[in-house]
Amino acid sequence: MSTSHVDDLGAEVPLRGPATRIVSLVPSITEALATDVPGRLVGATDWCTHPADLAVTRVRGTKNPDLAAVRALDPDLVVANQEENRELDVRRLRAAGVAVWVSVIETVPQALTSLTRLYDEALGLAAPPWLVRARELWSGPPPARRGRVAVPVWRDPWMVVGPRTYTSDLLARLGWSNAYAGPDAGADRYPKVDLADLDRADLDLVLLPDEPYVFTPEDGPEAFTRVPTRLVSGRLLTWYGPAMVEAHEALSR
Repeated sequence: MSTSHVDDLGAEVPLRGPATRIVSLVPSITEALATDVPGRLVGATDWCTHPADLAVTRVRGTKNPDLAAVRALDPDLVVANQEENRELDVRRLRAAGVAVWVSVIETVPQALTSLTRLYDEALGLAAPPWLVRARELWSGPPPARRGRVAVPVWRDPWMVVGPRTYTSDLLARLGWSNAYAGPDAGADRYPKVDLADLDRADLDLVLLPDEPYVFTPEDGPEAFTRVPTRLVSGRLLTWYGPAMVEAHEALSR
């Protein structure tokens, strides 16, 4: 007999018990599951790069998963995310009788709540140590304001992290104000911008992550003449999961 839970979108997720065969379509959640319940993880996307020795069946990308390969793994749960994965793929999996849990994570508190529910309701587990520690680290008041920052995620065309994003909320909790997430920001969560709008004197720092665009010492910093830049791990800026502990410790510095 199955028990019906609801995911972050309020959709029913029928499970016969704690999930024991899981396919993850979300790299950061893949890292969490591989850390805590590696024996339950049977499939992941090509973008699931942590841990480095992850040995599960690959089901292509987050935006174009091989749904036949997913179904062939006979999962009792597929884990997805509203931003990372397509609604069409979720609908098709559900139509084929596959239970799918969709997370919605646009802030640090949402990440903590969503992951706690996933572990409790879908996995039948208490919060793991990294999640307990992440809640401790991120529950305090933000430090004094550090300045205004921008985070490009692509070049040619240049695109930046905008409003209503996990990254923007994370930076705010570290004392940084995202120049592209204020009250005047438009609806686009990852807007295109001109380089001249990025390389301007009223910004204190531009953070250049290594994903999705791989900024390097030779590709990125040379474009800026007015504002300081710093290369940073994209995983620390965008991955919710065990990376949340590392992010607080590394980015606070």
